[in-house]
Amino acid sequence: MKIWGRANSINVMKVLWTADECSLKYERTDVGLAFGGNDQKWYLDMNPNGVVPTIDDGGRIIWESNTIVRYLAAKYAAGSLWPNDPGERSEAERWMDWQLSTLHTGMRDVFWGLIRTPPEKRDMAAITKAAADTGKLWTRLDETLAGKLYVAGRHFTMGDIAVGCWVHSWYALSIERPELKNVKTRPAYAKHVIVPLT
Repeated sequence: MKIWGRANSINVMKVLWTADECSLKYERTDVGLAFGGNDQKWYLDMNPNGVVPTIDDGGRIIWESNTIVRYLAAKYAAGSLWPNDPGERSEAERWMDWQLSTLHTGMRDVFWGLIRTPPEKRDMAAITKAAADTGKLWTRLDETLAGKLYVAGRHFTMGDIAVGCWVHSWYALSIERPELKNVKTRPAYAKHVIVPLT
């Protein structure tokens, strides 16, 4: 399996974490931001959006991080990361969709505002508001986790990976935040997700 994408991209982290949970062997190539390449024809022929990650699994080209996570989980971890029960699977998938549709915007605004924007150009009022709004979303997840170990209930699933990749960024950002009492980590998370923010 080949994976294209820089290791410090949250979307690439999702895929690497999933691959490790599936015990897959893969070759990763740095692409994106400082590494470039994602605007080149060879890459755009695989992924017309020019973003990371992209994978090649035996000739099957897949892009969009949550789609890759679902694919790997279904193919290599059915019954665990990919719950066989449709109801349990829907609980994992709804948190994956929540990460994209609800959590992503606020996290992006805070991250880009504090990490990718020079201090003299930061809109601290907007960043503070985005952090407060996003803190309410994290509290929503944390309250859901009260009394259970994982977002889909009893077992670790792909849903935990999609939301879990944002946890490190949330704690690493220099902002006020609510305490999350029920969010926990795993070894593959520590390996791929706990990296310096860039």
